[in-house]
Amino acid sequence: AMRIALIADAYPPMRSSGAVQLRDLSREFVRQGHDITVIVPAAELATPWSIEILAGVQVLRVKAMQTRDTNYAWRTLAELALSHFVRKGLLASPLRDVKWDAVVWYSPTIFFGRAANWLKVRSACPSYLIIRDIFPEWAVDLGLMRRGPVYRFFKYFERLQYESADTIGVQSPAGLSYFADWAAASPGRRLEVLQNWLAPAENVGCSIDISKTHLAGRHIFVYAGNMGAAQAMDMVLALAERLMSRTDVGFLFVGRGSDVPRLRAIADEKKLPNVLFYDEIDPTEVPGLLIQCHVGLVMLDPRHKTHNVPGKFLTYMQAGLPVLARLNAGNDLVEQIEDEGVGRAYVGDSVDAFGDLGISLANSTDRDRMSKRAVLLSDRLYSVRAAVHQITSRFI
Repeated sequence: AMRIALIADAYPPMRSSGAVQLRDLSREFVRQGHDITVIVPAAELATPWSIEILAGVQVLRVKAMQTRDTNYAWRTLAELALSHFVRKGLLASPLRDVKWDAVVWYSPTIFFGRAANWLKVRSACPSYLIIRDIFPEWAVDLGLMRRGPVYRFFKYFERLQYESADTIGVQSPAGLSYFADWAAASPGRRLEVLQNWLAPAENVGCSIDISKTHLAGRHIFVYAGNMGAAQAMDMVLALAERLMSRTDVGFLFVGRGSDVPRLRAIADEKKLPNVLFYDEIDPTEVPGLLIQCHVGLVMLDPRHKTHNVPGKFLTYMQAGLPVLARLNAGNDLVEQIEDEGVGRAYVGDSVDAFGDLGISLANSTDRDRMSKRAVLLSDRLYSVRAAVHQITSRFI
């Protein structure tokens, strides 16, 4: 058994898909006999630190600045200080003298590099970086950032975090080329694909009951998750508009995000009778939501040049929902969705072409078979058991 420190910026009671993934990963470390401590910054703490045990996982929360739902400048400042707060909180806590057998940390954010390195040096132990999106590159790809001073500032911290890692686990084969220079710079470095994971989730019910809404009895296309600049949701509303007259199809949007008010306004203005919006629900309710739905929507902005597997794709697969996905070019998921026969994937900007795929899925008689294939894919590739085994094998 190993004593492992896992540094992350999301953990329950937070509701993001990242928080759920880290909870699942941590519990699996415990299940496999390891002693795991999750170190997570918490703006709401009244004290410098707090410790709790959640399902066998020791969670050390350290006082930090608010990084979510704030303006861009404040968020950057708050994230910049994360490593400082991790160090300060840990030193104030009863865990200050613990020697770790390994340090694991999760990115995004890119600002844990210094904290991870500090722990690694103090304990003279190996380190593993789980990287789920490549920032600031994706922000440049989306036109949210230019390659100026701000970009170089982020780039510095991005590199600092890579320098602190002995092993980097990327989400898919497409991410390997980005890190080729890093891997070549030192013989001890390891670069590998660490697939995303999801623990089995039980259906504990859901506060949303579609049978009590005007979408009752329809085939439901569901989008559950963040609706921000990166998700390009307008195509889905355009599809809903094309299918307005069909009483057998409905669109359900569940979540929060900067784009929600705008999307709601479009739906109201066009008087779309087949669309329903709900606020974010607790992650434990998601299986109970998805069991009422028929097709899962995955929407990535096509300007992304880096590859990622959205957490919601795994959630849909596990729930046996075929997907309708709009993806960026070069994303490995395009081939996977087609090859595995678990839905339809579209790359491009044509609302009509995307809509045609959506309609073909709405009309498909193959959805039951797609559903079974989705569950099998989830078990084979995305188990949390395999992820923990892969990470720990790097520390032996």
